[in-house]
Amino acid sequence: MATADPVRRPRLSLTDLLVVLGAALMLADVYLIFMVAPTDSVLGDVQRIFYFHVPMALTSFLAFSVVFVASILYLVQRHQRWDRLAQAAAETGVVYVTLALLTGIIWARPVWGTWWQWEPRLTTTLILWLIYVAYLMIRAYAPNRTQGARYAAVVGIVGFVDVPIVYYSVQWWRSIHPSAVVGPLAEAGALEPVMLGILLFSCLTFLVLYLYLVVERTALRGLEDQVRLLKFSMRRTGR
Repeated sequence: MATADPVRRPRLSLTDLLVVLGAALMLADVYLIFMVAPTDSVLGDVQRIFYFHVPMALTSFLAFSVVFVASILYLVQRHQRWDRLAQAAAETGVVYVTLALLTGIIWARPVWGTWWQWEPRLTTTLILWLIYVAYLMIRAYAPNRTQGARYAAVVGIVGFVDVPIVYYSVQWWRSIHPSAVVGPLAEAGALEPVMLGILLFSCLTFLVLYLYLVVERTALRGLEDQVRLLKFSMRRTGR
């Protein structure tokens, strides 16, 4: 007598896990920012945008660091997996640095009385945004994918020079921009323990979201390459 096969439970993929984890972290993060974080005695509630602005800026630095390393590996090995990773990280990094600029502008209006100041941190961040927008445009308008990947890799390597310049700009030049609150330039006691804890939690939240976007975009780029190869093969065989 035949026995029924046991029911196989679907296995969660990496992207599924990142989606679930990212959603849970984001809900908790929003609660902490608006319900737990103390109101700044000087800036008031507008300071809460800081919990979005800083993590997005730091995550964009991480994204462009990945572009830098993956671009070097692509030029050395010429393997498509590094090119796919570099492109996915660059696209995600542009999204993050764009949001960092926008949240900074929103913060600046009530605090500085103007939407924009050509001060060192904002100016170098805008240059960073322009560099990686140019990186994506080179890919889009290159004569072919191989040349686009090679030229973009060079831009990704050279453009990374601006990342440490953005971070250290508040130390190298006099600026009205607030000093760093995390990293090597952060001063001890710059933030209250509760504020610092929520900021670090926000950094973790946006890091998980970044990982999800990069994994998803890298996989999609792999599928695009497979479809392109299939079309090329069908043209060669006359199908």
